[in-house]
Amino acid sequence: MELVDKILEHPKFIKYMKLNAKAEKKRKFCCHDIQHALDVARVAYIIVLENRYDLSKEMIYAAALLHDIGKWRQYKEKLDHAGEGAVLAQEILQDIGVNEQDTALITDAIRGHRIQDENSSVLSRVLYVSDKTCRICFRCSMIEECNRFKDGKQPVLEY
Repeated sequence: MELVDKILEHPKFIKYMKLNAKAEKKRKFCCHDIQHALDVARVAYIIVLENRYDLSKEMIYAAALLHDIGKWRQYKEKLDHAGEGAVLAQEILQDIGVNEQDTALITDAIRGHRIQDENSSVLSRVLYVSDKTCRICFRCSMIEECNRFKDGKQPVLEY
């Protein structure tokens, strides 16, 4: 997966992941590190295979790897990490020569990975669900304080 390798090796991707780690160093809740991004990618790929969606493995992994790269900006500047992540991802994708159509698909999915509506793309819906379901929350020591479990149970998600 050449695209994925280019993303993982890109200096801006590496920088943004380090900024995420620094910003979340003392975080008690889930972190937005490379492990999370890969977990999202794997779950998204399974969803795509199970539903026979017409999305390549590379596109899924690219979107998943890039979906939280703006998280540090949320902490630092109180900006929406999905929107900021899409901007940062676009720069990376352009740097590595991804065409406009694929860049738009990936950045749209990143922008929409937190909130879904009837106009969301398939990749956006898959990224949303995989992001919400890839964590093993029932094992987390912070589950009592987590906003995702306000009523005591994880939200049911459909794709």
